[in-house]
This record gives sequence, C-alpha cells and structure tokens, in this order.
Amino acid sequence: MEHSKEEANNELEKAFEVPAKILEEGIEIVVKEEKILISKKPFKLAEEYWNTLGPGLTTGAADDDPSGIATYSQTGAQYGSQLLWLAWFTFPLMAIIQEMCARIGVVTGHGLAANIRHNYPRWTLYLITSLLFIANTLNIGADLGAMAQGVQLVFPFINFALLVIAFGVLCLVLQIFTTYARYSKYLKYLAFALLAYVFSAFMSHLNWSVVLHDTLIPSITFSRDQIFLICGILGTTISPYLFFWQTSQEVEEKNLQGEEHEHTWHQPVGKKEIKRVRNDIWSGMFFSNAVMFFIIAACAGTLFTHGINNITTAADAAAALRPFAGDTAFFLFALGIVGIGMLAIPVLAGSTSYAISESFGFKFGLYRKLKEAYAFYGVIIISVIIGILLNFIGLDPIKVLIYSAVANGIIAPFILVFIVKLSSNKAVMGEYANRKRGKVLGWFTIGLMAISGLAAIISLF
Repeated sequence: MEHSKEEANNELEKAFEVPAKILEEGIEIVVKEEKILISKKPFKLAEEYWNTLGPGLTTGAADDDPSGIATYSQTGAQYGSQLLWLAWFTFPLMAIIQEMCARIGVVTGHGLAANIRHNYPRWTLYLITSLLFIANTLNIGADLGAMAQGVQLVFPFINFALLVIAFGVLCLVLQIFTTYARYSKYLKYLAFALLAYVFSAFMSHLNWSVVLHDTLIPSITFSRDQIFLICGILGTTISPYLFFWQTSQEVEEKNLQGEEHEHTWHQPVGKKEIKRVRNDIWSGMFFSNAVMFFIIAACAGTLFTHGINNITTAADAAAALRPFAGDTAFFLFALGIVGIGMLAIPVLAGSTSYAISESFGFKFGLYRKLKEAYAFYGVIIISVIIGILLNFIGLDPIKVLIYSAVANGIIAPFILVFIVKLSSNKAVMGEYANRKRGKVLGWFTIGLMAISGLAAIISLF
C-alpha cells in the first residue's frame, strides 16, 4: 500500500517524538552488558531540584542576614571553634519549626497572623505584632548600616549616609514595583551571595582536626558572655520574622499559580505538594546552617587565632580577616554582606507587613500592585524608612544588634506556642497535623528559646 507524502511525514514525526522528548528531559540511555539503562543526566537532575526550591531557600538564606553574620563572626572571634556544634544542633529545630509554618500556609491558605487571629484572642496577636515590628525595624537598621560599611571597605570614598539611603530605596523599589514572579526568582538567586562565606573559610587555613572535634563534641562554659551570645545565636537562627514570612510565602506561591484562597480555611493539598514543601524547607535550613558553620570557622581560624576577640559588625569581621586570609577572602566577605542584605531587608519588612495586614484585615500580598494594597506596602515603606533613620541618631551598631537579638529571643517562644498548637490541631490541619515527634521537638524548641531568653535578660543585670 502506498502512502501519501503527508502521511509519510506524520510517521516520520512520530518516529522522532520519543527521542526528542528524551533529549528535552535530559534522559541518558546507556547500553551496558546488552541491557539498556535509562537515567536522567546529572545537570537535568540538578535543574529539577533547583526548580523545587522556593520560599524555604529564600527564608533560610535571609536567616544569615548581616546582623546574623556579625553574631556568628563574634562567636568565632571570641570563642574560636568551641560553639561550632550549634550549627548542627539548631538545624533540625529550625527546620521543623519552619516546616510547621509552611504546612500551616499550604493547608489553610492563610498566613500565620491570620491563623492566630482566626483561632485565638486578638489581643495576643496585637502584642506579638507590635514586638515583631520593633525587632524587625531594629534589624533593618542594623542591616542597612552593615551593608553601607561593607561597601565602604572596598570603596571608602563613598559617603555612608548616601549608601544607607540608596540601599533602603533600592530595596523598596524592587519590592513594590517588581512582580512577585520575578521578585521571588531574584530573591532565590541572591542566596548564592552566601557562598562567599564558604569560600572565605577555605582560604582561612583552618585546622580541620580541631574544627571536626569541636563540631562533633558540644562544649559550653556557662559564662555570662557566652550565655548571652548563645541567646543571640538562637535569636538570629530561630527568628520570629522567618515564621511569618515562610507561612505567607507559601500562600503567595499558591497565588502565583493562580489559586487565590481568601475566603476558605482548608485548601485541597496533595502529599506530593507537602513533600515538595518539606524538601524545600530542609534544603534551605541546611544551607543556612552550613553558612553559619563556615562563618564561625573562618573567624575562629583567623581572628581568634591571632587574638582578635571583639567584632561589633559584619564589616569589622571582613576588615579583620584581610591580614590573615588575604584580599580575596576579605572581598568575598564584604560582598556577601551586601548581597545577603539585599535579600534580608525585604524579608524583614515583608514579614512585618504580612503580620500587621493580616492582624487588621488589610489587603496584602506581593502579588498585588501598590494601588491594590496601600496599607500592606505602607508598612513596608515605614519599616525601611525608620530603619534608615536609625543609622543617623547615634545608636551603637553592636547595641542595635544585641537589642534585636534579645527581642527576637524574647518574642520567639510566645509565637512558637501558637505555631506548635496550630500545626498540631487536626481541626485546622487535618491529616497534615503534627505527629508525636514533631510535637516533642516543637515543645523542646519552645523550652530552649524561653530558657535562653530568660538567661539573656538576667545576664544584662
């Protein structure tokens, strides 16, 4: 039977359809011992993994903001590698808490503040939100100052005030006038700025046997200064602003996919989506704590070794590293301060705005335009403006850092109670409520944060 030219072309296209799809999806076919093995190429697997990362990676990276960098740098400078074990100790605690926040957002379709408002007395939410605003605004001020100082390390002729204002305005313009789809990708790629600290650690000539020993074997001296610093580490690692941001970002992701849920409290969720969220969260938190590890290690191997034990800002740490780790490590450290500040400030301001907007029932969301959510963007603008002004009233940068860390340490246990109770409530979470292990670790984290916060307050007197 003869076929027309058109039929022949159709048959030819079908013949190449499967191979074309194989090439497109990065599938590799290997013939070995007369067997055909089909596997995806490593680059394709890496690309698919990268595409699954989102709010979890952004949240984890934002946790290592310039204030956090200063805290970790001071830890390494003052105590060497003694407290490196905190990197792995805090990792599962922060990951489990952030996963609870993410599940609350995915299942209910609402942010953390909206859930607290819906299930608990409003006065508790108003108190928490007020404290969150104060802590986040102090943090924004400290981060803007650190970013300006980071630039001045490389370009000392640029005016400090001009840099602070420029960074603040740039963050506002990007957050307000960029679409969420583009903005979320921008935040995601900014996480790479933290790799600067990994590279700087490897340039610091570390004694890896000591590093490994102090990483695996916990040690603590229970001195006043060390207890206060540990509280600061916990406050900058398990931070309230991350709770609100994580929950709301999961809702934003649904809106990005065209699934707006403003009038219902239970969303259809599949196990595949929960698995994606879990992978995203644990990857982001691992990345965050790995960076924390390398910052402490770098400062321990250089500053502590050479008797430099007092670091007040992230910029101080970068400058102090230069004589011992070289110009490249110095430049990477300074660059990382600016890069991660551009990620952290929008997260700090955004988390405050989500909390306040949900508390008072304002329209909110980065997916909305300015004219659709004046109150939401107004809070962001006010937070950043106050943060800018804090750099011009003579506040000591290290005191701003301490106050924000202590504020986070005090606020965190109260918010954590709501998070654990909400995520354990089957009426709210259905089949995705916490299991026994999650509840135990959640309440353990609450107890740990409460004790450290109380100890920090006592150590001030």
